[in-house]
Amino acid sequence: MTEDELRTGIQRRISPLKEVTDADVMEQIDRMLLEDPDALRMSVRERLMLRKRLFHSLRRLDILQQLIEDESVTEIMVNGPGTIFVERSGRLERWDKSFTGKERLSDVIQQIVSRVNRAVNTASPIVDARLEDGSRVNVVLPPVAPDGPILTIRRFPKDPLVMQGLIRRNSISADAAWFLKILVRCGYNLFISGGTGSGKTTFLNALSAFIPEHERIITIEDSLELQIQNIPNLVRLETRNRNAEGMGEITIRDLIRTALRMRPGRIIVGEVRGAEALDMLQAFNTGHDGSLSTAHANSPEDLLSRLETMVLMAGELPLAAIRGQIVSSIDILVHLARLHDGSRKVMEIREVGEFQDGRILTYPLFQWSEEKNRLVRTGQCLRRKGKLIRNGSSEDRERLQELFADTD
Repeated sequence: MTEDELRTGIQRRISPLKEVTDADVMEQIDRMLLEDPDALRMSVRERLMLRKRLFHSLRRLDILQQLIEDESVTEIMVNGPGTIFVERSGRLERWDKSFTGKERLSDVIQQIVSRVNRAVNTASPIVDARLEDGSRVNVVLPPVAPDGPILTIRRFPKDPLVMQGLIRRNSISADAAWFLKILVRCGYNLFISGGTGSGKTTFLNALSAFIPEHERIITIEDSLELQIQNIPNLVRLETRNRNAEGMGEITIRDLIRTALRMRPGRIIVGEVRGAEALDMLQAFNTGHDGSLSTAHANSPEDLLSRLETMVLMAGELPLAAIRGQIVSSIDILVHLARLHDGSRKVMEIREVGEFQDGRILTYPLFQWSEEKNRLVRTGQCLRRKGKLIRNGSSEDRERLQELFADTD
């Protein structure tokens, strides 16, 4: 029998079972191989490899399971059944394997989305989901993708990078990391910007390690990705797509409003993409100091413009009011970028200043130096010192004064 015929036969045998465990599937695979003359003629090594492939196709992610188990792979891009690309160490390469057809790829996709109670079909052909290990999954089906199902998997390290790891990789300087540590601890609201794949989620995880462990944190995400580990009082909220009848959708906006009724100390919004920016800014500005969020942007200035546009999606508000809300809600902007060599760097740390003459003023505190190949101080001083004075220790204040040579 062919491999597809063996798989179909095994599926028939396990389908009547109410609850199917991995052991049940493996037992049926072994039985099927003992009954198949072609399998009996194989060498022990060939039969073991076939056994593994059948198990992965039935209970795991088929041929992609090999990539999932490879810790050097950071992204998997399936451009239809016949074309698969992977990213290793920031570099893309085409993989030499492919799915046997669109049906096999579609089976894997349905397996992924069903595990997180999501649905994807021709009526709703785009969905975000996640794997059990926290990897981010995006699916696009025909007719939106005319060449076949598209599957993209963004993988995260099992052990999230802490700030020391980012310092060793030269993603951030030690003094800038220390500076951000003090700001997070003292309750400054930070917003992280960057392009696709610039490391925003990784950096947000690293910053979260600085949050005092006695605080109550609520995270809000489209798909659970954050790996916050040092907070016992942690609540994780995840959006939900509408069902087949078009009902039951729960959005980021819904979750932010709900979070405000749950006595949060800080709110972390994984990524802001639309009208929820208004609710997020209001949450940041209503006593939830130390909150964090991210958004796609090409620069800190671009982030401010994008925030204005996203807030306008929530309703026709005066631009001056929006900019005033941004100034009163966000203290610090951290911008990340992915360079040509695949490395991810903190390019700039800016303080949000005042709203003056119709625009938001920002002040660069750290900027990436191509000449020195690291993040360097600009010489400007931190202006917003209220939270530092209220919540910081005398040692924190003295260290910042020394760092910025500030003698007020």
